Amino acid sequence: MVKPATLIRHYKKHSSDFKEWDQRHHAKQWLVFPENLGPNLSIDEVSLSNGELYTLLTNKSAKGRKGSLVASIRGTRTADLVWVMEKLPPRERAKVLEVSMDMAKNVEKAVRKVFFNAKIVTDRFHVVQLAQRCLQQVRIEQWRNELENENEQMAQARECGQKYRPEELANGDTPKQLLARSRFALMKFKSQIKDNNHWLRLRIAFQRYPELEKAYNHTLELRQIFNLTDRNTAEHALNKWIQKSKKTAYKAFYSAAMSLHWHRESILNFFDNRTTNASAESFNARIKLFRANQKGVRDTTFFLFRLSKLYA
Repeated sequence: MVKPATLIRHYKKHSSDFKEWDQRHHAKQWLVFPENLGPNLSIDEVSLSNGELYTLLTNKSAKGRKGSLVASIRGTRTADLVWVMEKLPPRERAKVLEVSMDMAKNVEKAVRKVFFNAKIVTDRFHVVQLAQRCLQQVRIEQWRNELENENEQMAQARECGQKYRPEELANGDTPKQLLARSRFALMKFKSQIKDNNHWLRLRIAFQRYPELEKAYNHTLELRQIFNLTDRNTAEHALNKWIQKSKKTAYKAFYSAAMSLHWHRESILNFFDNRTTNASAESFNARIKLFRANQKGVRDTTFFLFRLSKLYA
């Protein structure tokens, strides 16, 4: 029986054309495949090994299959991204009409310079994720308050020579447990919560912590904006949400509102064609699965060679 490592070594040295690969010498730094350019692109970063980031430019129309990978660039520096992506033919770059991405300003700067005719679309998932993080900060702040209260009560009980008994709520949770276990329920619409235990936990949390309910409803307002179909209506709703966030008592929402203000135009571009960066996220998931199947990345150049065979 032949060992898998032996087969891989034989494929690398004999069966494949890895040694003759024209991009082998610079593969760890950059790869370009001009023939895979299309009018609708996605750009995102992925970690190949030991936290080392690569920025991947992909073609949406290939749907994560062969012809998806347009460019691979080590790192996320604007200058490096521009230098590599400008190796793509200017005539073909001029045909790119839309590029979806996350909220990274350095990547946006590079994309605007290279794809001068393209419209930037900020992915709706990252916008909602930003608000969700603010909501979780409110939950964690309440959890810390309950932790401090519990420590004080335990100290008082010890001073009085009594055994500390934590408060038990209607669903059997302590206040600290209630906040810790409500994390995932807070990420859903109320209509999506089917489990009675989750629904009861959320209801108790809102009764006990009104500020948490306000933050939850405020987050839902942003999510519901993306259900709108008219750009002008969505713009009015987004501006209203930003202004409301600036007046909230929580600094996290104020910071999020300012970030959305600076990305407002690219966020609203979503409502033209309802474009998302889901294809890039899916492509990254494929790469991570491939990496896991290979038990990690031992030779980055050979790993990128195999990726190019599959997706370029």
